[in-house]
Amino acid sequence: MLANATIADENFEQCKINLAERAKNTGFSTYITQTVIDNITPIERVITLDKKQPEFTQTFEQYIKARVSNYHVRVGKEKLQQNKVLFDRLESKYGIPRQYLVSFWGLETVFGKHKGKMSVLNSLATLACDQRRSEFFTLELLNLFTLIETEKVKVEQLQGSWAGAMGHMQFMPTAFLKYAVDGDNDGNVDIWQSEADALTTAANYLNKIGWQAQERWGREVKLPEGFAFEKVSFDQYYPLSYFQQLGVTKTNNQALSSYDIQAELYLPSGHQGPAFLLYPNFNVIMTWNLSKSYALSVGLLANKLIGVDGLKFLQSQQALDNRYSFEEMKTLQSQLNILGFETGKPDGIWGPKSRDAIRSFQLTHQLIADGYPNKALFSKIKLVMSENEEEKTDINSQS
Repeated sequence: MLANATIADENFEQCKINLAERAKNTGFSTYITQTVIDNITPIERVITLDKKQPEFTQTFEQYIKARVSNYHVRVGKEKLQQNKVLFDRLESKYGIPRQYLVSFWGLETVFGKHKGKMSVLNSLATLACDQRRSEFFTLELLNLFTLIETEKVKVEQLQGSWAGAMGHMQFMPTAFLKYAVDGDNDGNVDIWQSEADALTTAANYLNKIGWQAQERWGREVKLPEGFAFEKVSFDQYYPLSYFQQLGVTKTNNQALSSYDIQAELYLPSGHQGPAFLLYPNFNVIMTWNLSKSYALSVGLLANKLIGVDGLKFLQSQQALDNRYSFEEMKTLQSQLNILGFETGKPDGIWGPKSRDAIRSFQLTHQLIADGYPNKALFSKIKLVMSENEEEKTDINSQS
């Protein structure tokens, strides 16, 4: 029985056997367990792409500039006008402001220009057979089988991204299965060819996963000189009034709103780059894509689509000077682990564990505790590691 076991196997043919058994135990027909699964083949490039996702390989500045571009803004505004009647209906029914739907659309497929041409079946199977995230992609594959078996999709339609995302808005099979809506009322949901189906499904999805219609995603803010970083933990929400007390203002120096809402401080490039307060809707965006850089891109592009200014502090030269490489981050993680600041297994990615470990080290050594791997941090780590080695040498020479 494979009901609760991974199907992953380095031998793809064995993995297909595991998948067929899992599908059979789940109750799928022989059409799925034999015909469909028999025709699946691996795509080696998928594994390569999985390890080189831009969220992990680009700086925040590079990521934002590529996605909140003049082209995205210009075409996005055109889409708002062209689909006004549809967006009026979607806002009324689902409570999702139109600029967010267009922003997702622009970021996912550049408004339908790049929907992906890889076999979704082969991509998902390749990732399901890889150990890293096998169970997640196996479940996506099983849900895709459900879509095929219930004739909600046809096998020949199934083209998409390397990760198995499909159509104008790049829905994974699970999202399609749970939230698909026939937006053009033709009796069929076609997220590849029908913009109305894709956008309506997106609105339904965001509504169902908790979007608060009267609230924004967050905002860029300005931190006061000498901001008390030690009084704020990352990835933690506080009342907006707390940030008022700490001297945080809007970028135009006006006071923050007195609105009763929880907010999280996020510094994608450390204290020398832009600062953001993130509100609960930001977490809804991250349910769509679990990347803060992606979610910020959605919010910032949505802002620009309705005429709000872009980032105030994006091109800080100091922030640009503080870039680090994948190998530097991996070495830093190893060093922090040695010093007792736990980052988990070094992977070269500046994630929540690394951010917390860096912040703890910074607090311990009287550095600005922004959780970011800047030059001051690298220099201090190098010094501390050197001092520790000298102490070991002294102890060994005395023994």
